[in-house]
Amino acid sequence: MSQTRPTNPILTAVLVAGTLDILGAFTHFYLVRHMNPAPVVLKYIASGVFGADAMKGGAGMMAIGLLFHYIIVLGCVLVFYGLYPRVSLMRFNKWITAVVYALLVWVVTNLVIVPLSLVKRGPFNLQHALIAMLILVLMIGIPITFIVGNYFDKKARLKSASH
Repeated sequence: MSQTRPTNPILTAVLVAGTLDILGAFTHFYLVRHMNPAPVVLKYIASGVFGADAMKGGAGMMAIGLLFHYIIVLGCVLVFYGLYPRVSLMRFNKWITAVVYALLVWVVTNLVIVPLSLVKRGPFNLQHALIAMLILVLMIGIPITFIVGNYFDKKARLKSASH
């Protein structure tokens, strides 16, 4: 597959960032609760659509939660992919872009997506919010920024070299 095809960086970014992010969520859950994170975390994600009934589900509901997780990450990647070539400020410094984009993802997730979903949330916890932000920076912001950003940077270099 050619490195200049858009499906390559999109799929790569979804698989890398999605996998890192879910592993980050599993690790955080395990460190806090000291129990198997997969059933709870994946059913929690599924509860965004299925409400509290998702928590009573089995492996099927966990699979749906994992699917939803990757669909959400796909949305994050597609938005970044659409913005990066159009917003020159994003190309100024990839590290800053990664942090800012991850924090934007956190804000949209927590102020728009989750409130519109059927997820049952507890009260705001600053420590958990900061940990979630850090996970998003490391597992979503950095991989998406560097995978998609490097794709566009390489494409721009090839274009300028051919002129």
